Amino acid sequence: MYKMMTPGPTMTAPSVMEARSREFGNPDTDLTFCEEYHALCGELAGLLHTKNEAYILGGEGILALEAACASLTEPGDRVLVIDNGIFGKGFADFVKIYGGEPVLYTVDYHRPVDVEELAEYLEKDHDFKYATVVHCDTPSGVLNDIASICPLLKRHGILTVVDAVASMFGEEVRVDDWQIDIVCGGSQKALSAPPGLAFVTVSGDAMTAMEQRKSPIASFYCNLLTFKNYYRDKWFPYTMPISDIYGMREAVSLVKQDAGRIERHRRVAAAVRKAVEAAGLSLYLEEGSASTVTVVRVPDGLTDEAIIGGMLADYQVLISGCFDVLKGKVIRLGHMGNNANEDDVAEMLFALTGTLNKLGFSCQCDMGEKFKSYF
Repeated sequence: MYKMMTPGPTMTAPSVMEARSREFGNPDTDLTFCEEYHALCGELAGLLHTKNEAYILGGEGILALEAACASLTEPGDRVLVIDNGIFGKGFADFVKIYGGEPVLYTVDYHRPVDVEELAEYLEKDHDFKYATVVHCDTPSGVLNDIASICPLLKRHGILTVVDAVASMFGEEVRVDDWQIDIVCGGSQKALSAPPGLAFVTVSGDAMTAMEQRKSPIASFYCNLLTFKNYYRDKWFPYTMPISDIYGMREAVSLVKQDAGRIERHRRVAAAVRKAVEAAGLSLYLEEGSASTVTVVRVPDGLTDEAIIGGMLADYQVLISGCFDVLKGKVIRLGHMGNNANEDDVAEMLFALTGTLNKLGFSCQCDMGEKFKSYF
């Protein structure tokens, strides 16, 4: 089996896989499971520093994004889509699907959103029901300052929806302090559980907006309101993927034990970027990189397919390319969750060095050795 050093999914701990193999009962009727689910939601909320209710959804992380938009959007609603990356722009599709009018605030994809410039924009136009923003836009690796952006939006009476799928647990996320109405997460990134679960936390303001809609939510599976009274009624809107939730519970337990995880991600990310640049490669971003992924420009004369395929064939290490406007232009090195450790990252960089040298790009150093020298 190859070593999976992609920016999600990430490698899972053996104890997580063991938890998923636990014997299970019927999650529709087993009150013990309802209690376990409720406790896990509380643990997630605690890790995200919020008193808001958390809900775990049966689907990949994208489900959380669509569910947030489906539950808030009514026909004709103006929604501000903060677009400085591929996933940031992608929120517009969900808004349109549910009858809203997405208004794109599009800025440079090579750096984070400038909060002062956004503030100037909002002074001129802030007639939006809610706004969407991505914390870490995984295709480019840019990290937006949601600690400043979300309070700014709330001052204008705008609800906030944050995609933190690729940041949370590798970057600090403080939902209440940063006034995030709906934060969206997924199991397969820095939480280091298998793909298959999404989760959200929902503020009182967001829940009120859903309850006071003039039109019904145009979805069942993406309707967050269906979860509101699950614990009171001991009833789930659909059969929950109980084995996946057992695995997530173990993954959350491991995250809670890893008190230094944020600083560890920062140290690993900084060392990766120093090593990459020392080898003569160029980073895609000009500033504002997240601690969970490093995005590197494909050297002239090479292809992303050759680099990725060479690393997999010769070293059994898998990294990622990209898609949309970055297709073929960059490779992505994952160092999130269980992947954010010295040995695995050094092995990835050693494989990248060997592959590039074989393909004709002469690295100016062994990136694996250079990386380790920073520890």
